[in-house]
Amino acid sequence: MTPYFSEKISMKLSLITFAILGIFSCKSSNSMLPDDPDKPMNENSTDNPDQLTYLALGDSYTIGEGVSDAFRYPSQLITKLNAETEKSWATPTVIARTGWTVDELDKGINAADIAGKTYDLVTLSIGVNNQYRGYPIAKFETEFEQMLLRAISFAGVNTKHVVVLSIPDWGVTPFAAQSGRDKSKIAEEIDAYNRIKAKICEKHAVTYIDITAQYRSLGAQPDMLAADGLHPSAKMYGLWTEKLFEEVRTVY
Repeated sequence: MTPYFSEKISMKLSLITFAILGIFSCKSSNSMLPDDPDKPMNENSTDNPDQLTYLALGDSYTIGEGVSDAFRYPSQLITKLNAETEKSWATPTVIARTGWTVDELDKGINAADIAGKTYDLVTLSIGVNNQYRGYPIAKFETEFEQMLLRAISFAGVNTKHVVVLSIPDWGVTPFAAQSGRDKSKIAEEIDAYNRIKAKICEKHAVTYIDITAQYRSLGAQPDMLAADGLHPSAKMYGLWTEKLFEEVRTVY
């Protein structure tokens, strides 16, 4: 073997090793899926001033863990708005990651470097990982209000352009059953978190959409679940999209 080819193969092996180590270093021990790598934050933007813009903030439910990008609810919503309204919407800017709590979302926004930007629509879906990790609910109340105010600022301080989604009850899923966690306790805690979210949204005149009741009714059905048995399928995200669409089209 010539030195040239030997050196080339060595470089390839080094790159492969580095890539593998990089993959394993991205795993999160605090995610609702212990063996599930964090799906990367995805930040898209447009330079077309004629298009309306959308910022989606959240966690695994926003990034669409277990489904392709086209089937997560921010993407489905923009597809539906462009198909069924006269407005033109740009590809959504999504700042979300599997396993994120409110404070981690806050750090993710900082890392995305969007300070000073405003959007025509901002959605916020966060809190499930605070509940999953057993964080104090008083801490969540403080952090969620701060996050909501931040979302409002990204909407140009127009509260009509901000929509908050409730936390789905993951206790109905096969993942919850296999985890051995108390389903009734999960439900109680999620209800408590959602009451806080609804109260704070009302305080700041922000639309709050309840997706929890529907999720409890349908969330255990195989066609409503991603392959991991925890996260929603494209079909379930489609139901959330319908609720968001009905709200957004009253504004635009």
